[in-house]
Amino acid sequence: MVEKTIDLRSVRKIVSEYSNVHDSNLIAILQQTQDEYGYLPKQALKEVSRLMDVPLTRIFGIVTFYSQFTFIPRGRHAIKICTGTACHVKGVNDVKQKVKEQLNVVEGETTADYQFTLETVACLGTCFLAPVMMVDDRYFGKLTVDTVTDIVDRYSGDNT
Repeated sequence: MVEKTIDLRSVRKIVSEYSNVHDSNLIAILQQTQDEYGYLPKQALKEVSRLMDVPLTRIFGIVTFYSQFTFIPRGRHAIKICTGTACHVKGVNDVKQKVKEQLNVVEGETTADYQFTLETVACLGTCFLAPVMMVDDRYFGKLTVDTVTDIVDRYSGDNT
């Protein structure tokens, strides 16, 4: 698979914002780079390596160690559906199935238009809201098939 060419000016700007380009800033630079592109393109990592004079193997070691980093483009909105015991008992499987159908993806995938990435998580720590999901940093609880459709529609139009 050939990676599309990306504009590296953003990477150069991110690195230049650090007056002391040092290894101790590497994780922060990688986080900002991922925030900029939605993932870590290999071309961007090569540019970080060049600008910081850090071996690319070291950068790949960091990126593959920390689960927050991804090489795969992610959607503009992250949907996390809780599959914990309380949510399971309260019918999260129907909710999850509806979201999968609405977005035409399975867990771990991103929609073709890069609007959504669907994930399942073991627990969101809000059992009193079961069944619950998050869209970006917002919690939605006591979900039904109808309410989840409305929530996804709201984010589809970016009227959040």
